[in-house]
Amino acid sequence: MKKSSLGALVAAGLLAGGLSTGSASAADLGGNCCADLEERIAELEATTARKGNRKVSLTVSGWVGQQVMWWDDGYESNTYVGDLGATLSSHFKFTGRATISPGWYAGYVLHVEARNNNSLGLTQDYGNNGALVADGVHLLQSFWFVKSDQLGKISVGLQSQASDNTAILVDGSGSLVPANWVAFDYASFFIRDRATTASTGIQFIGVGGCRGGGAIGDCNGATQNVVRYDSPTFGGFSVSASWGEDDMWDVAARYAGEHAGFKVAVAAAYNELSTESFPGMIQGDTFQYFQVGGYIEHVPTGLFVYGAYGNAQFDLAAGESETYYVKAGLRERWSALGHTVLYGEYENNQADGNAFVSANLNGGNAAVRSSDFDLWGLGVVQEIDAAAMSVWVSYRHIEYSDNSTRSYEDFQYVKAGALINF
Repeated sequence: MKKSSLGALVAAGLLAGGLSTGSASAADLGGNCCADLEERIAELEATTARKGNRKVSLTVSGWVGQQVMWWDDGYESNTYVGDLGATLSSHFKFTGRATISPGWYAGYVLHVEARNNNSLGLTQDYGNNGALVADGVHLLQSFWFVKSDQLGKISVGLQSQASDNTAILVDGSGSLVPANWVAFDYASFFIRDRATTASTGIQFIGVGGCRGGGAIGDCNGATQNVVRYDSPTFGGFSVSASWGEDDMWDVAARYAGEHAGFKVAVAAAYNELSTESFPGMIQGDTFQYFQVGGYIEHVPTGLFVYGAYGNAQFDLAAGESETYYVKAGLRERWSALGHTVLYGEYENNQADGNAFVSANLNGGNAAVRSSDFDLWGLGVVQEIDAAAMSVWVSYRHIEYSDNSTRSYEDFQYVKAGALINF
């Protein structure tokens, strides 16, 4: 019999013993026992994740998330089945690390997203809105890193830059995925004229004039090819910085801790993005974005409050965009399944100037110089610990207005979905 690993041999032996019947005995070694055992070992080895060497670890992880969404734009309504939007879509990730010497490590991340009816691209016509949000398999991250326990980590490649999701990730309520300040569910839907019920050509993704990825909130929300540094954590504090693409740089600072029965997390980031030109903008302009988020939870009662603020502007183009988001609720364990999260949320974006309103949001309607966006919603999330799973149901109501003579229909939707980790 070929040489095989002791672990596989023992596992196969135990499995064979567990499946044997009373008519077989331990002393019965005749027949094809060894051939059967060898075949079973081969089956076990074939189902094991393999890697190229024994020096670098391999971990496979990810999640699958899907939801059902009913929407009403004031004239038309429908129900769609789809995923959670680019960067939140179902995905799988390969990560690994090797020890160079005590306290020094090298590693890698290969992160692949599998989008199915990407919610960021769904419209009243159901089709996806452009290649950025197209369905299919997409590379989300691919980078290597070198890390020191004392000096921090350097990463190189396609990855989340230091300011990506800075304000979002401090939300520890368990409701981050179904309720955050990015327009994941409704970004590409068109707003209707209340008087004529016709589409205005205005899409929610244009509100606030985000650049570098993102919709309304988290305006630097797409992964990029960067060099990134992350410091070690000292007393709950850490800092990060990154640079790359054409041209982007950013810095971020984070804190997390627990004091007198309160969980606290705060993070802030600033980034600049410059290119030869932005579509419809002044050539050579620089986009600037500041964001801050904070979360506090009273652990004994489960009461929590989360808030985020974002400010976007250009160096040369006149105008400014501000986004406020707040969510409050209760996180409590009422059943053996896991925690239940009840929450209410409110978001407001106010934009002023061509850079944020007329050039992209209104198809060249230069008369529109300011806009106002309001969202409020309610929801419940049930965590299922035994399955590493979350299930949710939520409702949202959205209003949009600007300084034109138009009046716009409200948009509302209900969604029910689930996410399971692996």
